[in-house]
Amino acid sequence: MLIWITPPEYKDQQEVSRLLYTMSIHGLCEAKLAPTFLKIECCLKAFLNSSCNVCKLQEKSGYLPEYGEESAGGRGSRMRLPSLWERDQLHPPPQRNMTPPDTNPDTKWYLGKDIMATLKEKLITPVAAGSTIPNNKITVVGVGQVGMACAISILGKGLCDELALVDVLEDKLKGEMMDLQHGSLFLQTHKIVADKDYAVTANSKIVVVTAGVRQQEGESRLNLVQRNVNVFKFIVPQIVKYSPNCTILVVSNPVDILTYVTWKLSGLPKHRVIGSGCNLDTARFRYLMAERLGIHPTSCHGWILGEHGDSSVAVWSGVNVAGVSLQELNPAMGTDKDSENWKEVHKQVVESAYEVIRLKGYTNWAIGLSVAELCETMLKNLCRVHSVSTLVKGTYGIENDVFLSLPCVLSASGLTSVINQKLKDDEVAQLKKSADTLWSIQKDLKDL
Repeated sequence: MLIWITPPEYKDQQEVSRLLYTMSIHGLCEAKLAPTFLKIECCLKAFLNSSCNVCKLQEKSGYLPEYGEESAGGRGSRMRLPSLWERDQLHPPPQRNMTPPDTNPDTKWYLGKDIMATLKEKLITPVAAGSTIPNNKITVVGVGQVGMACAISILGKGLCDELALVDVLEDKLKGEMMDLQHGSLFLQTHKIVADKDYAVTANSKIVVVTAGVRQQEGESRLNLVQRNVNVFKFIVPQIVKYSPNCTILVVSNPVDILTYVTWKLSGLPKHRVIGSGCNLDTARFRYLMAERLGIHPTSCHGWILGEHGDSSVAVWSGVNVAGVSLQELNPAMGTDKDSENWKEVHKQVVESAYEVIRLKGYTNWAIGLSVAELCETMLKNLCRVHSVSTLVKGTYGIENDVFLSLPCVLSASGLTSVINQKLKDDEVAQLKKSADTLWSIQKDLKDL
C-alpha cells in the first residue's frame, strides 16, 4: 500500500528516522524520503493488526479513516495515526535474532538522509579485511626543529608505512601533522598520525627521541642533564609500554649521556638503545676533508669517535681515499707539526654546530638526514657501519658504563656488531678522556 504522510508529530527529522527504523525492524515497510513527504510502502493490515479497505491515501494531515481514535479536528471519521509507543504496546514487535545495524556489515539501515548507500560503498566492494598492524612504523618524539627535520627526511626516503608524531604542545603537534598530511600526495607514506597520548606510537619499529629541555644561560651541564632525566622518566616508559620490541634512537643532547639514561630507564638490551652519536660528526668530517681534496664525500673515508661534542676523537690513522692512507702520505697529518694544518678540519667539525646555531638559531637539516640514514640501515637490514653511540664498557680499557660512538654495524635487530678499529695510542688516550668526561657527569645523576 502506498501512503504519503507528513504527520505533525513526525516533523522532526530524528523522529522520522526513529519511525522508519521501528517499522523496518518489524519487516513491514521500505521507507524513502521524498522532497516534501514521507513515502511509506507497507502493509497496514500487518502494521495495525486490522483489516484495511484503503488502497491509496494522499493526505498530508497524518490521519487515516477507520483506524485509531477520532480526531479532535472533527473532520468526519478520520482518525489519528497511533504513536510508536501505542503501537508497540498493543502489538509488540516480533522477536528476531538481529545484529544491531552498526555492528553487522551485511545489514544496512538507511534512515533519514542516510537511506541510500554511501558513495564509498557504491565505489568499493570489500574482499578481505586489511591489516591494522603496520610493517615499518616510525615514531618521532618531539616536533621541534630537529624532530620535524627527522620526520621529513624519513618521509622523503619512503622508509615507513606509518609515521607517528608525539609532543606535549597539542596545537603545534596537530598543525605539523596536518601540514605533512596535506603533502601526502607527494610522499610514499600516506598514514601520518599524531597525539600527545603515547598510544599513537604502538607497534613502532623505531622510536626517534628528539625531545628535551634547552640549556639555560649560565646553567651547568650536570643540571641540564638532570632536567632532561626528569623528562625522559616520563617519555621512555611510555615508549616501552606501547612498543616493547622497538629500537630506540636517541637524538636529544647531550646525546651520549641521554642514551645511557634511556638504556637505564627502558630496561631494553643495549643493542636496542642507540644514540645518533658521531654519525653527523663523521659526515661533517668527510665533507670538509673532501672539500679540501676536491672529491665527493662518499669517496673520502674517515671517522669521528667518542663523544658527540667537544671531546670527540678524529681517527687520522684511518683516513683514506681509495684505500690510500693519507697519513702515510703526510705523517704529521692531524698534529700540531702539520704544515697543511689538517687538524683544523676536526676543529671545524667540533665548532660547526655552534656556528650554524649562531647564524640561524638552531641545527636541524643535517641531523635530520643523518637520523633518516640510520633508520634506513635498520629498517632495510643493510648492515652498514655507522659511528653511533653504544655501551663501550670493556672496550679500549674503558671501565665505566658510558655510551660513546664507535664504528657499529646496524641491522634490523638494532646494533649487532662493533668494529674493532685499530687506534694509535694517542687516539685511545683521547677516547678514554672522552669517557672520563661523560662519567664525571653521569655518576652524579639521580633517580635512575
